[in-house]
Amino acid sequence: MNPNYQTQPDSLKGRVILVTGAGSGLGREAAIAYARHGATVALLGRNENKLDAIYDEILAIGGPEPAMFPFDLEAADDSGFERLAGTISYHLKRLDGILHSAATFFSLTPLNQQTLAQWNCLLKVNLAAPFALTRACLPMLEASPDASVIFTGETHGQKPAAYWGGYAVSKSGLEALTTIFSQELERLPNIRINTLIPGPVNSPLRRKTHPGEDPGSLPQPADLLPWYLWLMGPDSPDVRGKTIECTP
Repeated sequence: MNPNYQTQPDSLKGRVILVTGAGSGLGREAAIAYARHGATVALLGRNENKLDAIYDEILAIGGPEPAMFPFDLEAADDSGFERLAGTISYHLKRLDGILHSAATFFSLTPLNQQTLAQWNCLLKVNLAAPFALTRACLPMLEASPDASVIFTGETHGQKPAAYWGGYAVSKSGLEALTTIFSQELERLPNIRINTLIPGPVNSPLRRKTHPGEDPGSLPQPADLLPWYLWLMGPDSPDVRGKTIECTP
C-alpha cells in the first residue's frame, strides 16, 4: 500500500461486509470505519451488549443501518455456520467482504502448562472458524462483483517464539489457509483473500500479553485503518494470496 494512501469517502458504498470480533479492538474500529465509508456492516460477536453499542455508534455517525449477529464461534459446527450464512443471505441479500477479526487467547505460558482443551479452543476460534465461515459464505462472495476476505494474522504466527504456544500455531495456519484458498479460487478474479498482520497496536489483546507496556507508546487502531480500508475496498483488486504486515 502506498504510505500516502487515502480512500474515497464513499469507497464502500453499497457493499455488505461481515466483521467478526466486532465487539472490541480492531474489529470494532474497522466495522465503524467500513460503515463510515458507506458499507452496510454485519456485526458478529459473542457479547450482544457490545454489538448494541457499536450499532448505535454507527447510526450516530450516519452510517447505513448495520445488522447484528450474536454468535459463538467456538461452539459452532458446520450446520451452525451454514445457518449463519443463510441468515445473512436472507436479511442482507448479498455479501462483499469478510474481516475475520475475532480471536481468543489465554496467557503466555510454556507448552508443558498448556492443555489440550486450550489448544482445541485456540485452533477452533483462530483458525478453523475463519475457514468454516468463509466456506459457508462462498456462494455469496462468488456472486459479488468484488469480494475481499481478510484474515487477521499475528506477528508470532510468522515468527514463533517461546510461550506463545497454541496461539502462535493457530495464527500461523492462516497464512497457509490464505494461499490454499487463493490458489483454489484463481478462476474467480472477483474474490481476493489475504492475511493482514496488525503488529503491535494498542488493543485488548496487547494489554493481556504486555501488561506493563505504555499503551500510548504504541500505534493506535486508527493508525492501521487505511490498511483495512485498502484491502477491503476497490483499490487493491490484484492483491491476492498475500500476507501483509501493517506499518502505521
